[in-house]
Amino acid sequence: MKTLKIDVAVIGAGTAGLVAYRAAKREGASAVIVEGGDYGTTCARVGCMPSKLLIAAADAAHAVAKAPAFGVHAGGVIRIDGREVIDRVRRERDRFVGFVLSDVESIPGADRIRGHARFADNHTITVADHTCVEAKSVVIATGSRADYPDSFKELGERLITSDDVFDLIDLPESVAVIGPGIIGLELGQALHRLGVRVVVLGRGGRIGPLSDPEIRDYALAVFNEEFTLEPDAQITHMRRHGEQVAIGRAAHAGEPEPEYFDYVLAATGRTPNVKDLGLEKTTLKLDAKGVPLFDHASTRTECADGASPIFIAGDAGNFIPLLHEAADEGRIAGGNAAGLALGQQIKSGMRRAPIGVVFTDPQIGIVGGGYHLLKPGAFVTGQASFEDQGRSRITLKNKGLLHVYGDPATGRFLGAEMLAPAAEHLSHLLSWALQSKMTIEQMLGMPFYHPVVEEGLRTALHDLAVKMRASRPGLGKAA
Repeated sequence: MKTLKIDVAVIGAGTAGLVAYRAAKREGASAVIVEGGDYGTTCARVGCMPSKLLIAAADAAHAVAKAPAFGVHAGGVIRIDGREVIDRVRRERDRFVGFVLSDVESIPGADRIRGHARFADNHTITVADHTCVEAKSVVIATGSRADYPDSFKELGERLITSDDVFDLIDLPESVAVIGPGIIGLELGQALHRLGVRVVVLGRGGRIGPLSDPEIRDYALAVFNEEFTLEPDAQITHMRRHGEQVAIGRAAHAGEPEPEYFDYVLAATGRTPNVKDLGLEKTTLKLDAKGVPLFDHASTRTECADGASPIFIAGDAGNFIPLLHEAADEGRIAGGNAAGLALGQQIKSGMRRAPIGVVFTDPQIGIVGGGYHLLKPGAFVTGQASFEDQGRSRITLKNKGLLHVYGDPATGRFLGAEMLAPAAEHLSHLLSWALQSKMTIEQMLGMPFYHPVVEEGLRTALHDLAVKMRASRPGLGKAA
């Protein structure tokens, strides 16, 4: 086993790891990047890009189905070729992965180490059985993987995860999606629009990232107009039945016959890839799930015996598991790891205003962390419906409800939740306003073109401004 002495060792060559490596090199540190699996980010291989490719196909099918409402008749029966749909998804997915591979290949070969990494101590990593890396500082950027309860395993090959969907050869006839989170909602609706019989079942009532009760209830009603969504389904049993899965639900009256599905898609979350890193050989403090505790501003982990030489970035830390956040954390972690190795001071990196988008139709948008993080009695809510909003009705995308939140004491914008057409764009405008610390009056002073969906945002801001003026400072309450 050869030994390398290095300034910074980065474990994981996904989004966060690649950014961390390059940040360390920019600071003048020597660095290596270690990868035990296939090169290619979660986003490119199994996340953002292939899911949006599937959604794009679903949107095309849905547009054709809705065309007669505009007086446009294509004639004949809509035919969806599942093999062609999946073939395009996979081809374009592989193209995006290719861009990542090119990025990896631009890294000098001497800086790339292949093999599973394990800690021997806070500064020492062994890679497979061939390399020992002694590093002044380390960045953990090992990403995450799809996770599901052990009881699901008895379903065998009838169980798939979001990682598996894009490796199918053809679209199945039926799928039960377990988990109405972001992934479950996106894939569930997309598969439904592509002709797959779909039910989306959950536990506890959660619908994506929504926490505003009124928005959540509205979303439940809207999605159920299209496909079955039961966010608090009482599943009595789920078992293998030949080449299908039988699922029983207590909510059905009497002793109902189970429903049968070709696959169960487990969309029950992702878990950080930290279990097999040998963290027990370090002095890191871990949370209840075995994930290192760390400072979100500097990405530096906490050690039981003093200052930590280990940083963590991206999905491995499970703070905000989004690509742009992974890139930001990689940049912070790589820069600080290099700074520590070179004897410089650790710095707090810039964290952006929280923004989240779910690419359903209508889309879900969350700005500022969501309703559940707001202090009760210290905010006011402005509202706008998109059911009669001009541009939304023109395009027959007039399903939506927007809530914007403001602080009556300061006049400042606090965040928003929405189910709305073009929520990805509305959320960006609002996140920029939040990061700029704008007041509601300043936001209303910005230009709004006509006729655009953004006029619905202006309606909500006007409603909020009126309620804030009527509320005594410091005594605002949810409306």
